[in-house]
Amino acid sequence: MMRILLQKVNKASVKIDGKVYNSIAEGLVLFVGFANNDTYAIVDKMIEKLVNLRILEDESGKTNNSILSKDLEVLSISQFTLYASTAKGRRPSFTKSSNSEDASKFYAYFNEKLNEHIPVKPGVFQADMKVQLENDGPFTIMLDSEEYQWHK
Repeated sequence: MMRILLQKVNKASVKIDGKVYNSIAEGLVLFVGFANNDTYAIVDKMIEKLVNLRILEDESGKTNNSILSKDLEVLSISQFTLYASTAKGRRPSFTKSSNSEDASKFYAYFNEKLNEHIPVKPGVFQADMKVQLENDGPFTIMLDSEEYQWHK
């Protein structure tokens, strides 16, 4: 059940302890979350989906291009809160989120493998990060591995 919240941006940065840790110009910010039943195979398939997804405009202004066809940057931010459940009560539950040890491994693996396709600038897993971005569009898409046929 890996999730990626993708935002097309004009620029973005992540600060840790008041200092810019990483920043990008035009590109994508990826908020990446892992569930307690994720596997490396799911991460691989999500990367394949992500890099081939036609989400960028062509010369006609239509979303026909993948991130592989443009010279863009990627800022990857780990975010377990993508699995917040608000179904019961008033406090979000995070029981579907992967434990921190597994999520840390998946996040490192995700960034390493995605970097084979397009340069990735990561945040720091479990750090108190301040993310600043200028959304382009706005253009925001949620990728959820549970929605794809190969997950079932």
